[in-house]
Parts: sequence; C-alpha cells; structure tokens
Amino acid sequence: MAPCLFFRKTRISGDWLVLGLGNPGPEYEQTRHNAGFAVADRLAPRLGVRRWRPAFSALVGEGRADGVSAAVAKPQTFMNESGRAASALAEHMGLSGDRILVVHDDVDLPFGRIRLKRKGGDGGHNGLRSIIKWLGHGRFPRLRMGIGRPKPGETMTGHVLSPFDDYELQAAEALWDLGAEAVRTVLLQGMDEAMNRFNNIQVQNRDA
Repeated sequence: MAPCLFFRKTRISGDWLVLGLGNPGPEYEQTRHNAGFAVADRLAPRLGVRRWRPAFSALVGEGRADGVSAAVAKPQTFMNESGRAASALAEHMGLSGDRILVVHDDVDLPFGRIRLKRKGGDGGHNGLRSIIKWLGHGRFPRLRMGIGRPKPGETMTGHVLSPFDDYELQAAEALWDLGAEAVRTVLLQGMDEAMNRFNNIQVQNRDA
C-alpha cells in the first residue's frame, strides 16, 4: 500500500484536472500500464509545470498555457485505487466530470494509436473502474493510449506490466509525445478539435 499523500493545507487549483494513470515505483516506470504517467511527464513542461508535489494521494503539478490552468496528477495509490486521488482532487478543486481528463493505457487499441472519448464505461480497465466507482459516474473525458493485445501465450497481466522492447521503444516515445499534445489541444481548443486532429493517427517506428 502506498503511503497516504493527503495534506489538508495543500491548495491545488486549475480549470482542468488531468489524471495520468500508472503504478508508482521504479520497477513500473517503463511498463505499458504506465502510459498515463508517461504522457503526464511530457505534458508537464508544455504547461510550464515546474515541480511535482505530493497531495491527495498523488503527485501533482500545476501549470498554465494560453490562459488555461490545469493540475496534472499521477495517482500514487497503484492502478486499482486510482479513484481515491481522482475523487479527492476533483472535490478539492470543485471540478465536474467534463473537466477531468483521464489518460490511460488501452489494450483494445493497436499499439501506436490514441483515441479521445467524451465519456464511457471502464472497458475492463481497473484504473477507470476505480475512478468511476469513486466519482459515481463515467461522465468524464479520457484519452486512450493504444498498447495492443498480448502476444500468443502471453497473459494480460504479463503484457501490461512488461516494458517495451528496443524496437517498440522508439514508437512509444513518439506516442507519449502525441498524447501530451492531444491533451494540450483538449485544454486549449476543446474536445471536438482534438478528436478531429488525433483520433486517426497511427504512430510508427521511423525504420518500420
């Protein structure tokens, strides 16, 4: 169990809350399940986030771009309890569901694809299931980061908790950057523009 990172005197504000999902700890850093953390790390400098601080069971950075402010958070409760941070931050910031954007890995999308959705169910994703449980609804936008299905003979757990191989890593880095730009577009230009620009892009290795 991760340590409680809730501090009552901490003040977090913003027009948006962006939650990048993943598991804390160095052993999970390069795994497919940490796609949300990877996108959050690349989004932070695009919003001028200068530091991460522990608050509300997450690491949180606050930033701004073109007059729009956002808190970017990486829950530290492990994936299955992501909703604890989501609920606490949303309540603290006074944000409704349409201003909470969740970034997560998705095995039902081919590796290299991203897809924005306005709302939905959990799709079998434990992090989304927890957030829906804690918020009481699924009416929040999400960015699905395609990591593809397991290979023959590979378990689902083994797949999502495995790191990218050397060949895949190049495309993965490009995918995280694309995801960060998609989130920034949502914040500054809205979901319609972002969906039109990013929902049909396929990232590939340069030497593919």
